[in-house]
Formats: sequence, C-alpha cells, structure tokens
Amino acid sequence: MTSPLLAALRTERAPALDLLTVPQVMARLQLGRSAVYDLLRTGQLASITLGRARRIPTHALTDFIRARLEQEAAA
Repeated sequence: MTSPLLAALRTERAPALDLLTVPQVMARLQLGRSAVYDLLRTGQLASITLGRARRIPTHALTDFIRARLEQEAAA
C-alpha cells in the first residue's frame, strides 16, 4: 500500500519540480558552460547537487531571467 503523499506526487507533477541539467540551461540561455557555472558559483542561479550531478530547478531559471529583466528595466 502506498502512502497518499507518494500517490499525489506520482499523479500530480508540478512544473516547479522539474530539474534541468547544465547543458539544458546552456541551450536555453544560449551561454557557454563556463558562463553557466559562473552564474551557479556566484549564486545568481540556484541549483542543487545530487551526488556529483548539478541540477537547476526550472523555477530557479525563471526567477533568474525575471530578475535580470527587472534589472535591465530599472537601468
């Protein structure tokens, strides 16, 4: 018997839980590997580490883009 929480997670997949790889972020931002890792290192782009793999939640990428757009608009 599965718990209700596990059943809910299996049936409802929230977009906020989607994780991107560094190459996927590179393609979406049209940036090189070093530039993406610089964003991660400086904390401008949030990520999680799973073992040796770095993953970026889609909402973190959206937040980063939104923040950059707001900075550009304010300048």
